[in-house]
Amino acid sequence: MRTIAMILAGGRGSRLGVLSDKRAKPAVPFAGKYRIIDFPLSNCVNSGITTVGILTQYRPRSLMDHIRNGAPWDLDRLNGGVFILSPYQGRKDSDWYANTADAIYQNLDFIHNHRPDYVLILAGDHVYKMDYSILVSFHQDKQADVTIATLQVTPEEASRFGILQTDKDLRVIHFEEKPKQPKGTLASMGIYVFSYEALERVLREDAHDESSAHDFGHNIIPKMIESKYRVFAFPYGGYWVDVGTIQAYWEAHVDLLADTPSLDLLDREWVIHTRSEERPPVNIRTGATVNHSLITDGCVIEGSVEYSVLSPGVRVQRGAAVRYSIIMTDAVIEAGAMVDHAIIDKRVVIGRGAHIGFGADFTENRDFNLSTGLSVIGKNTLIPPNLKVGHNVVIGSDLNDDYFTGEMIRSGQSIGVQAD
Repeated sequence: MRTIAMILAGGRGSRLGVLSDKRAKPAVPFAGKYRIIDFPLSNCVNSGITTVGILTQYRPRSLMDHIRNGAPWDLDRLNGGVFILSPYQGRKDSDWYANTADAIYQNLDFIHNHRPDYVLILAGDHVYKMDYSILVSFHQDKQADVTIATLQVTPEEASRFGILQTDKDLRVIHFEEKPKQPKGTLASMGIYVFSYEALERVLREDAHDESSAHDFGHNIIPKMIESKYRVFAFPYGGYWVDVGTIQAYWEAHVDLLADTPSLDLLDREWVIHTRSEERPPVNIRTGATVNHSLITDGCVIEGSVEYSVLSPGVRVQRGAAVRYSIIMTDAVIEAGAMVDHAIIDKRVVIGRGAHIGFGADFTENRDFNLSTGLSVIGKNTLIPPNLKVGHNVVIGSDLNDDYFTGEMIRSGQSIGVQAD
């Protein structure tokens, strides 16, 4: 029985603000060394699935540069391998992807050419480990047309998910996408296994339905239940997080710093593969202090770092301090600067004596729904020396120090960036 995977990786991820301003959400760096896409890709390979289509759309260049021929995941193969599937215009049956189901529909010819028995449909922006072979076996045992991976969520979270109701045999009898008043807490993870014939049939029907939004959660799954297809729920009990917001992204990193992390990146039985450039070893200099942090190759630490995650090539100069923060590749925290509860993107420079996370004012940033004190600075921005930046501040990409006037950016402000 042959299974192929299709990873939906075209979303912009606007709730991640400046972190996804210049890259697709699945290409956002994670845990210092990885990209978010590495998790579903590694899950596929570790599960024995070696034909993977990656559907791109929004700003795909960094994602394509990262994946290339798939060698880090052992997907540079003559038979199977990894395929980048981008939308294109110019024929009647092609256009920009309208939604999740439409994206798969426009690539039915790719799926058909590989002649699978089952099609695994995944999101490219979730962090988790899962053995998909167990999911596929469950699908086979139930003789299902589609199986939905599910997990229990809190009542407060339920309205953000597709919510299912099942009978005692785990057959789905009701499904509602993001209900205002949820009838339960069994939630879809956005992970589906389809029997190929059923997938082709429902996608072709949906494509001709002018009233449809062409979305799996809003249209395909409810219609299949209504039409008496065999729809089942697979219960998943492991760690899983949708890092779709700035807060969730930061909290997922905090999870990694626990004494017993929910997601074990040191597990040699289930390696998360990635493409990483060669960097020298970490250089921790005399007088530096590092506590409870993840530090990646090429970093030079002269100051102090605690409860933080540093990507390759980060420099923390003498007298600088980084606390409860995520610092991405080649960022520089200059001498005497303080970075506290912040996400700093690639090649940002925090000038001498500057302070990110300053003061006791925690005014909410309504543009980006930030209220816990996190501030975010976009790629390539230069923060001038001695500038004080409050809490819940979002600063855009590619800003030089001439852009900033005054000595303080107050809490809750958005600078050089517009919310959608």
